[in-house]
Amino acid sequence: MVHVEHFAMAFGNTRVIEDLSFDVRVGETFGFLGSNGSGKTTTIRCLLGIFQPSAGILHINGRPFKPGQSGELGYLPEERGLYKKESVLDAMSYFGRLKGLSAREAKQWSLNYLERVGLADKASLQLEKLSGGQQQKVQLGVTIMNHPALLILDEPAKGFDPVNRRLLMDIIDEQKNEGSTVVMVTHQMDEVERLCDRILLLKDGRARAYGAVSDVQEQFGGNTVQLSYEGRLPVEDSFTVIRDNLGHAELSLANGVKPSALLRSLVESGVIVSSFTSSRRSLDSIFVEVYGAQDEGE
Repeated sequence: MVHVEHFAMAFGNTRVIEDLSFDVRVGETFGFLGSNGSGKTTTIRCLLGIFQPSAGILHINGRPFKPGQSGELGYLPEERGLYKKESVLDAMSYFGRLKGLSAREAKQWSLNYLERVGLADKASLQLEKLSGGQQQKVQLGVTIMNHPALLILDEPAKGFDPVNRRLLMDIIDEQKNEGSTVVMVTHQMDEVERLCDRILLLKDGRARAYGAVSDVQEQFGGNTVQLSYEGRLPVEDSFTVIRDNLGHAELSLANGVKPSALLRSLVESGVIVSSFTSSRRSLDSIFVEVYGAQDEGE
């Protein structure tokens, strides 16, 4: 569905993207991840023809994107683009007409969606009277109302509380089940682990990791352990410390090291272990390792 090959982008003498290549397969949910300034939004804007790339190929469904393909695409930008003086229903119906729905279809779809997301009683209110999270729900509805083949969501959970984030993830799941290919730009790693089939971690305009979620976890140390302990952790080649704070640590196991072997080694070295659990390396800890203390907003 999306093909990017040897893509480069510069603004004047500043290189933003360097030789970036990746694919998004039809029907998958793809996580496009990166810290502030890593080049995510620039890549999307070049993919959609908003910016012209300095080099490379960027295709949607086998060809460069043109405005005439807008019926195939649903794009939720990070910045809201709604007419705030209009009522919720009028604004949604207007965008539905732009997307090819009849006036009746647009109005009925909008009413059904507003009921689904708990905004049915807000249909006649001006958009500016809604909270940020409520406006985000409306904009999400505008994005998906034409059942797009490709859905690009830039920070879709912005302004959502945990309950509405869960609703969002359910809606994204529904879109995928109905045949949409989904590209998510997000910093919510729990969303990525639940929804995404494959991911790309972009740093300083280059791919730092790319592939299936499980493959990326394996690349950065597939297994981790979380433990509570007293004493001092030994220096060993069998693990690296991801986090260690006041007797609570997360360790990444070296390839081939079993959690049971590590536990035995820690006890033999004099560490008093009060709790010990093993799991796959979390994407959250991988994100922290790759991007460090950089600002995660974009």
